[in-house]
Amino acid sequence: MQERQFSALLKILDGEQQIIQRTDQKAFTMLSLLGVFMVFFIVHFTKMQMDTLIFLLIVVYFPAAMGALYFLVRVIVPRVRNVAEDANNSDEEKLINPTFFGGISQFGSPDEYGEYLKKISEDEDQLYKMFAGQVFGLGRINHRKNENVRKAMFFLAAALTSELLIIMTLAYRRAYSYLSENTFYYAIGVLVLAVFLITATRSKLFSR
Repeated sequence: MQERQFSALLKILDGEQQIIQRTDQKAFTMLSLLGVFMVFFIVHFTKMQMDTLIFLLIVVYFPAAMGALYFLVRVIVPRVRNVAEDANNSDEEKLINPTFFGGISQFGSPDEYGEYLKKISEDEDQLYKMFAGQVFGLGRINHRKNENVRKAMFFLAAALTSELLIIMTLAYRRAYSYLSENTFYYAIGVLVLAVFLITATRSKLFSR
């Protein structure tokens, strides 16, 4: 029974570690995407002809981009110290968890760390509590990371949408003299069709 418990705990631990890696990869991908669009926006910022619409879109873009940047950094560098300590310590028993860097840094030498780890390994109950505390700590870290990813996705979508609207507005104004009178209605039709397709794919129409 004890071996099954350890096996299940180690599987959960491995799953939580994989979730952390995937979440960090998402954050790095989103951060790279945001950086590319920010460079493109900054390069062409001085060439924009300001008016009320462009100014309002810029007002939306900059706070959204800063919000996305802030939460993406929070994903990559979360506040893990308090989580690790709260997850592995209780009021009755203060144990140093040698699996977290916060616990490892409390030892003065490798020999001291090895002796403590050997002592913990001899007691199955303490060893199980140690791994259970690590799983619990990683679970809380993953929870915070995923919350920050969702917030970053919201701000990133707002920033990219406002930037694309700025590009579309500037492109339409520059090409206005070369376009026919019906071009505006064609653009509205394409936009309505795109919204319809996005709505349809999210509904049960394509899930059957």
